[in-house]
Amino acid sequence: MVYLTNAFSINMLNRSSHVVSFIPATEDEVRALLGQGFISAIGHADTANVLEEMLGLPVPANRINVTLQKGDVAIVAQYIGPRLPEGATTLPEGARIEFWLVQL
Repeated sequence: MVYLTNAFSINMLNRSSHVVSFIPATEDEVRALLGQGFISAIGHADTANVLEEMLGLPVPANRINVTLQKGDVAIVAQYIGPRLPEGATTLPEGARIEFWLVQL
């Protein structure tokens, strides 16, 4: 399964031991992976709107808990910048999103 998230937490792991890989990804790589199907775990509507506009794919706001299983991929869209203004669909000046592929 592929999940699109805006954060990574140790809570996403079950209680067994894991080796977790964090791999930087480009917007094009992310778009290609998500184009094959994904579950949105983006909890905030404004972040979902910005990602939808950026990626050209529907990204519903979906506040869910994710527990990664072996073989799953979490694509973390890490927002860096000032607080998003309410109703945002684009990044404010000086903000960016870094994409990371997280695999067990």
